[in-house]
Amino acid sequence: MNAPYPPPPAQAGGRDRTTLWGVLGIILGLLCCGILGIVFGYLSIRDAKRYGQSPVLGYLAIAFGVINIIGSAILRASGNYPFWNNN
Repeated sequence: MNAPYPPPPAQAGGRDRTTLWGVLGIILGLLCCGILGIVFGYLSIRDAKRYGQSPVLGYLAIAFGVINIIGSAILRASGNYPFWNNN
């Protein structure tokens, strides 16, 4: 009379990490690493297309990563980059 447990429900093609990649990309793109922000933004857009979600977080992560890279280049060229002062 003891029936075995039913099998767990099947996953639909893997885990959806769209939000995870997007948030990581935004945080890293704003704070320190523009290149990692762009990479995580791309991963977020890729997962958003795969799972039919909105890719806005990925686009924001890419935009913030590009802004970080451009801002860092401007600060370094002008000599005002805070970590490169040799005085």
